[in-house]
Amino acid sequence: MSKEKINKLLIGTNNKGKLLEIKNLLPKNIKIYSTSSFNLKSPVENGKTFKQNSLIKSKYFSKKTGLICMADDSGLEIDFLDKNPGVYSARWGGRHGDFNKAIKKVYRELNKKDKNWKNKKIRARFICALSISYLNKKIACVLGKIEGYISNEPRGKNGFGYDPIFIPLKKRKTFGEMKPSQKYKMDHRYQAFKKIKKFL
Repeated sequence: MSKEKINKLLIGTNNKGKLLEIKNLLPKNIKIYSTSSFNLKSPVENGKTFKQNSLIKSKYFSKKTGLICMADDSGLEIDFLDKNPGVYSARWGGRHGDFNKAIKKVYRELNKKDKNWKNKKIRARFICALSISYLNKKIACVLGKIEGYISNEPRGKNGFGYDPIFIPLKKRKTFGEMKPSQKYKMDHRYQAFKKIKKFL
């Protein structure tokens, strides 16, 4: 597969924010398909790592459609919370993936650990595993990350997921306050994409 140029690619996500961001990163000559146009539900993500979950998705969606599939699994690790929510990042939002709920849970857990957490720098990172699979075969799987810390309150309406509470290192704004074009050039998905580009 890898010798041929990929000209058709399924993006294995039902998350509109991720779909948009991955679309913006991909070369314009690739025809993009989304899982929603095939009415596909996401598979059970029971992997222990971001890479495992990413591969579960890319293989599953590829087998369902016969298309080469790129899938992302990403999340937020907070050192102070023993690297949680980690691979459970979406699940912290409950059954409907409500990230307002997930963000409240982050603050609740931080408060439980230390009432004065707001006076400390709470180190965190966003991690993204991107994989490309064709049917059962892995073509590539890479990891990208960006370090930062947790803001004392949610700020900004841009982005999705935990973006309003994550401040990248050496920046003052949260991802939620940044213009998408600024965020896309530095975040964990971009870091992963730089590594996987050569397979496209």
